[in-house]
Amino acid sequence: MRVNIGVDVGGTKIAAGAVDDNGEILALVRKPTPASSSNAVADTIGECVKELAGSYDVEAIGIGAAGFVNRERTTVVFAPNLAWRNEPLAEKVSQATGHRVVVENDANAAAWGEFKYGAASEHSSAVVVTVGTGIGGGIIVDGALLRGAGGFAGEIGHIVVNPGGQRCGCGVLGCWEAQASGTALVRIARQLAADSPVYGARMLKLAGDREITGLDVTRAAQADDPAALECFAEIAEWIGIGMATLSAAIDPEVFVLAGGVSESGDLLAVPARTSFEKSLTAKEFRPAPLVKLATLGNNAGIIGAADLARR
Repeated sequence: MRVNIGVDVGGTKIAAGAVDDNGEILALVRKPTPASSSNAVADTIGECVKELAGSYDVEAIGIGAAGFVNRERTTVVFAPNLAWRNEPLAEKVSQATGHRVVVENDANAAAWGEFKYGAASEHSSAVVVTVGTGIGGGIIVDGALLRGAGGFAGEIGHIVVNPGGQRCGCGVLGCWEAQASGTALVRIARQLAADSPVYGARMLKLAGDREITGLDVTRAAQADDPAALECFAEIAEWIGIGMATLSAAIDPEVFVLAGGVSESGDLLAVPARTSFEKSLTAKEFRPAPLVKLATLGNNAGIIGAADLARR
């Protein structure tokens, strides 16, 4: 059977899948991400591909990498978590496997997966917002992935939604991910519990002897704890404001909320949708973009990278 291979390169693991034309993963391989060198990462990707190629006729390989990828889809210009600088990843993996290789930003790959086969598959334009440790995403306009002049479009976590707000890891004050990511959720919860241990008692109890985590906040919110729900409401407010800002610039048909924090479901989606509709420009005179939850989970990047390798 003829397939494409999609590869998702993370900071701790590399996952590769043989994907058919319907977006179905037929086989999956996972290996730890080597920290020794960029060459070791390329070698490990090659090993994953060779394992899968033994059972399938491979057409091409798509790699989703966390970093800035050039417009030609060949080189990782900058990847902070893997110490890649102008890394010719496509060339290295192609030499190791004998197959055509394209490289994509990992968030773009996941967004494309949701657009082609997931929550946004019935739409021609979409913004996929990945809410995890930070905020990433991908933008699809008229059926095409928006790449930008240098290939770096879609870094939506660094639009400024709150000038003078929280300091982002990039150094700027008030970036979207500084206000609305999983990291922000934990920061808000810990501060709330420190200010009012009685009000934050359920989250503190779940945490025990350690610091409060995002999972503690989610579990408390699922039990209708008002303090935890307040934490979710705060990041949801900023998520809605960010989506309204993007709507003014892009006017998509749908926003898809993906990533670890979005797996909390309606705890995040409902208040985010309310905030979005409140902040949307000219809302009385336009159809509001839909807000949906992602459907492909952790496999979106593999599926999207494989499909983008065909293009």
